Amino acid sequence: MDAVVKHPAVRAPAQAEAKPTRDEAEAAVRTLLAYIGENPDREGLRDTPRRVVRAYDELYGGYGRSSHDVLQRVFDEVAGYNEMVVLRDIPFTSHCEHHMLPFTGKVHVAYYPSEGVVGLSKIARVIDIYARRLQTQEHLTAQISRAIDEGLKPRGTAVLVEAQHSCMWMRGIQKGGVSTVTQQFTGVFQDSVDEQQRFLDFVRHGPR
Repeated sequence: MDAVVKHPAVRAPAQAEAKPTRDEAEAAVRTLLAYIGENPDREGLRDTPRRVVRAYDELYGGYGRSSHDVLQRVFDEVAGYNEMVVLRDIPFTSHCEHHMLPFTGKVHVAYYPSEGVVGLSKIARVIDIYARRLQTQEHLTAQISRAIDEGLKPRGTAVLVEAQHSCMWMRGIQKGGVSTVTQQFTGVFQDSVDEQQRFLDFVRHGPR
């Protein structure tokens, strides 16, 4: 019998650490305040650790939420509608996973219904779930696309994200006004350059 050789790159997944308590999170904020040279006990900063942790609860509220739950209810009665559904200019704010600095922009989404359509606010909620996590723009784009594909089973999905990253102008190279554009196509959009262009025309100019 041949010996089984394990590939050296295959490792057991690291065990997740227990989530810190709120008190521990607030203590961490105090440590950071002291690190930058501040006095956490001065009047203006006494409640800052509590406020920061509360803000984190909101800014990173996408953890623990599921896009599957949001897209569960699909409306089948669409009177035979099978054309493109387009949502333009959905605003979002996220935070980059490299520096934890915000990036903001707009998401444009289109899909061709197959098994029905979903309430328009649901797409915005899906974007919010993934935006309220530490992200890269590329990963955010792919997650939105995959969630719509898995949730709605459309004939195709198109996602375009345009954003400006504060880490580009607040630190490092310090170049403001730079926009980053990412896109992802599946199904009929992936298979047809004409469908991709049709979607992009909708985004840029609206229906004609």
